[in-house]
Amino acid sequence: MLRADERIDQLTEQLGIIQSPHVFRFSMDAILLARFCRLPHRGRILDLGSGNGVIPLLLSTRTSLPLDGLDIQARLVDMARRSVAMNGLDKQIHMYEGDLRSCPPAWNGQYLLVTCNPPYIPLNGSDKSENPYVAIARHEIHCTLEDVLATARRLVPSGGKLALVHRAWRFNDIVAFMRKYRFEPKRVRFVHPYSDAEAHTVLVEAVKDGGVELHVEAPLVVYERDGVYTEDLLHVYAGVADDAR
Repeated sequence: MLRADERIDQLTEQLGIIQSPHVFRFSMDAILLARFCRLPHRGRILDLGSGNGVIPLLLSTRTSLPLDGLDIQARLVDMARRSVAMNGLDKQIHMYEGDLRSCPPAWNGQYLLVTCNPPYIPLNGSDKSENPYVAIARHEIHCTLEDVLATARRLVPSGGKLALVHRAWRFNDIVAFMRKYRFEPKRVRFVHPYSDAEAHTVLVEAVKDGGVELHVEAPLVVYERDGVYTEDLLHVYAGVADDAR
């Protein structure tokens, strides 16, 4: 079940996830996105750039709808599939290996919600991690923010949703590309490391062909002080979704 460099981490009280220090491990961003997005009552859900499957696994605690994940890295897809099997979720979660820029035409219009925790850093000559798994997760090597939006436009029908977590400094890019590809931002929440610090992360949910009405939610502050999480952040880690509060 496990390779020599792998271990099982506890994702929730009920769920475990296979991880390795030699590949990219999920961060707080994935948990924030899985709790932030509002889920449809029918249809399918897809997580683009799903890595080791953390977001579909977390979403399985909130819905019984079919959940799909797609990632370009074979090792991470293999880890995700084994985590899904280990948790007995084979009938609900399906992990696919592939490039999000070339999703099968059969997927067009099939997902009422697409989620994505994309690579944040454009390829502009900045240093990249020597670990290729980490570099792919952080830098726009295999896909850009615009690629994510272009793909989502195909996969989501009119009225369907797209939810992203990204760096706050790219918020203008997010809105520009969303509107270019017919997504209208409807909910935004900024995440701050401390109450007196500027936001480092932003969560955005958009509706395809939606009307112009934006709700900016209360900021989420991560730390009360060094090493001590706020009550709001602990609610997120405890599995309290935004639409259940």
